[in-house]
Amino acid sequence: MRIDDSRVLGEGLVGQVSEGMLEPDPEVEIRRVYATRTFQQRLHQRRFRERVLQAYGEQCAMCRLRHQELLDAAHIIPDTDPDGAPAVSNGLALCKIHHTAFDRHFIGVRKDYLVEVRPDVLREEDGPMLLHGIQELQGTRILLPRAARLRPDPELLQRRYEQFQAGG
Repeated sequence: MRIDDSRVLGEGLVGQVSEGMLEPDPEVEIRRVYATRTFQQRLHQRRFRERVLQAYGEQCAMCRLRHQELLDAAHIIPDTDPDGAPAVSNGLALCKIHHTAFDRHFIGVRKDYLVEVRPDVLREEDGPMLLHGIQELQGTRILLPRAARLRPDPELLQRRYEQFQAGG
């Protein structure tokens, strides 16, 4: 079915439907809607973050960014996994972009602490953030905590790296 005229589509959304595609009208105001949610909060997360960031000298292990408000404590093995302990050896201090890239398997870290970028991401042409922020990490070594006991556990990195190689 093809519709060429504007129609109201639910709560305040207006758009043109043509050739099967909805084109939202950018001039239509978005209505604020709120919901109350119940959720679990990881009470240990704040302390985990503090310890991981301190171990890495308050900087991203990949790009060395030092703005604390842009840094996260990333789990090597996710917190939801039984082996995902909130220990510094299961963490990496990463800026928000590298944390997301790590979690989404755009980048992986081998047990020898070298960074690998997914082959399709290496071939992609986009812009300076992809080039300088991700692609240039290929083959670099992550920053490590000075204390050996705080460094990423090689077995956990290997397990995570195998997931990276398998595509997630």
